[in-house]
Amino acid sequence: MNDILGKPIDRVDGKLKVSGGATYSAEYFPKNMVYGVLVLSTISKGRIRNIDTNQAERVKGVVGIMTYKNSMSLHFPQGTDPGSGKYAEKDLLPLQNDRIYYDGQVIAAVMAETFEKAEYAAKLVKVDYETESPIFDLKTNISKSYKPSSGGSQLQLKRGDADAALQSADVKMEQTYTTPVYHHNAMEPHASVAEWNGDQLMVYDATQAVSGVKSLLVSMLGLLPEKVKVVSLFIGGGFGSKGFTWPNPIVTVMAAKMVKRPVKLVLSRQQMFTTAGRRSETIQKIALASNSSGKLTAIKHDTISESSFVDEFVETAGLATSMLYSCPNVEISHSLVRLNKVTPCPTRAPGEAPGTYAIEAAMDELAYQLKMDPIQLRLVNYAEMDEQRQKKFSSKNLKECYQRGADAIGWSQRSPEPKSMREGNYLVGYGMATATYLANRVASAAKATLYADGHAEILSATQDIGTGTYTIMTQIAAEALGLPVDRVTVKLGDSDYPRAANSGGSQVTASVGPPIRAAALGVIAKLISLAVSDTASPLHGHKEEDIIADNGRIYVKNHTDRGESYTELLNRKGLQKLEAQAKTNVSTRDPQGANPAPTGGVDAAAEEESKTNPAVQEDQNVDRKLYSFHSFGAQFVKVLVDPDLGTVKVDKAVAVMDVGKILNLKTAKSQIMGGMIFGIGMALLEGTAYDPNNGRVVTRDLAQYLVPVNADMPQFDIQFIDKPDPYISPIGAKGIGEIGITGMTAAVVNAIYHATGKRVRDLPVTLDKLI
Repeated sequence: MNDILGKPIDRVDGKLKVSGGATYSAEYFPKNMVYGVLVLSTISKGRIRNIDTNQAERVKGVVGIMTYKNSMSLHFPQGTDPGSGKYAEKDLLPLQNDRIYYDGQVIAAVMAETFEKAEYAAKLVKVDYETESPIFDLKTNISKSYKPSSGGSQLQLKRGDADAALQSADVKMEQTYTTPVYHHNAMEPHASVAEWNGDQLMVYDATQAVSGVKSLLVSMLGLLPEKVKVVSLFIGGGFGSKGFTWPNPIVTVMAAKMVKRPVKLVLSRQQMFTTAGRRSETIQKIALASNSSGKLTAIKHDTISESSFVDEFVETAGLATSMLYSCPNVEISHSLVRLNKVTPCPTRAPGEAPGTYAIEAAMDELAYQLKMDPIQLRLVNYAEMDEQRQKKFSSKNLKECYQRGADAIGWSQRSPEPKSMREGNYLVGYGMATATYLANRVASAAKATLYADGHAEILSATQDIGTGTYTIMTQIAAEALGLPVDRVTVKLGDSDYPRAANSGGSQVTASVGPPIRAAALGVIAKLISLAVSDTASPLHGHKEEDIIADNGRIYVKNHTDRGESYTELLNRKGLQKLEAQAKTNVSTRDPQGANPAPTGGVDAAAEEESKTNPAVQEDQNVDRKLYSFHSFGAQFVKVLVDPDLGTVKVDKAVAVMDVGKILNLKTAKSQIMGGMIFGIGMALLEGTAYDPNNGRVVTRDLAQYLVPVNADMPQFDIQFIDKPDPYISPIGAKGIGEIGITGMTAAVVNAIYHATGKRVRDLPVTLDKLI
């Protein structure tokens, strides 16, 4: 079975999903369940003077209405370990007081026998506000910016003297690039179902972190960990919004306690625009200096973004710039302005998505200023190491990405002059950009069980948010166990399983794959030990290291006939199953980094068993402090622009990615394609609009918030270097959920400039900016 990894096998959960057998959080129906609907604020700042629920309470079928006046008291989350879960707004616990900090804030919940009755009654709740003047526009409040306290020194980076280098430079450019607020808009809305059974709490929640939600519930409600269980077997996309915990699951649990019945609460699409996070708006000032040959002598990347008045989230747009190119003088800074809006949160490639747009658009501008090929400019400034941290990259094959991408898009046929190429009436443009994202890994655990009938089961409390995690973890386990894929079942999304990585930061593959592999190898090691000590086994007396496992059998290396099946051995020994647990306590994260990924945790059994597991020990003996862990890639785009109408069509998009070992070619291509589509949306369509008079969200559904659809799709060409990273894990794979969006936005914008000669620095590039 040693050829399973990398194969483009179909998703193991595919049939369940297309047949309706995959149960999402909103699809659980506990007995005697009622429906909850949220009531949201209609002002952006102030307090509730009075909230009148009398009329709503008289609606037949309403069983309870919860406000700050009658809700249970919550505790502020304890502990600083991100693995314990992240509540999105640490200074605004739901329904605890009368303060309003932003439009769409949760102020009440109505529970009724049917959803329709709850929704109708929610509209009858009357609220009298004492309004205050909100602050909601970033550009007009830059004077209120400050250096954030979270993230520490990693947000303000400096090497050399960038200002001095800029003053003496042969060539320099300085420009400002802006990105709007973006919303996640996952297909599945946020949904929670809560059921109390005495002091036992069961929660089904659409989350990227079942263990994180459990920890928060334990902390905020003062519960015992063994009394709480959180399940999220299938998630219809998250993109970061479901990585933090928002009010809806907390309110659902509180409501179920109040009405003494199970409660289901599902956000509407409109509610998701104000109660479940967003990407920060950014204003990024880039200054580049070089000599006449294009060698960079200075880089400055200053980012101003915004957060809320109830928490502090930093869009770390400049961090990638600190290591992306070789340059002796670099200065990175981040500032925040607090606004009366819902708190921002991670959105696919947080920091890198808007940040690579700005730095890669600036690099394109410098290339044109130098009359230099944009690829050549990047090669001249190729970074052989992470110069900011003075560490070697764990692996980097970016030059090959540039070459293969250029060949695939037909870069050699590109005329370098803007507005010089046509196809019929369309202006033709080619653009490119570098892609990059952190290669994250955090502590995770798993349990493997081999049964006497020859099938195996893997348990781990990570999640599959629609990306294919069930499938690649099945492939990893099957290869380690020496079993066909259809004999291995991977179970995820249950907080009772061994604790593992949250589904964010492109970390699940690198974090959870190794302990699954180690646990599976641990089972095989126990199996082999049984065989060599069993006088009835054909393997009796052989050295354990001379025995291998494959196709459901263990046998002497190079002697397939000298062995026996797993089932024969286990049945003869009277064993129904063999179990092994493993925890890999490994992290590639800088502990001082901004917005660190959760570190996870695990039960003592897996911790203890891992001390004697050779696969775990080999993995943990690598000194990862010596390396900088990143993935790299190159994005190339061809666009067609109508010179009369200003419409832009992305005609072809090429991505060549260096992301370590590819575990499943089919799901990997799907992930990169999804990221590229996100990048097209950022460049051309997406952006949340706010009412300039009161700060309320205007674009509240997918009819107004535009995302790319099938008609917008280009021809995709997605390729992988497929070289294992030797230091990130024994598997050699890095996460790929986010790198596909990085660089893509800049590649589109750069192609538009090549086609039209018009440089748009304020996203999105709508047709009015090109006419």
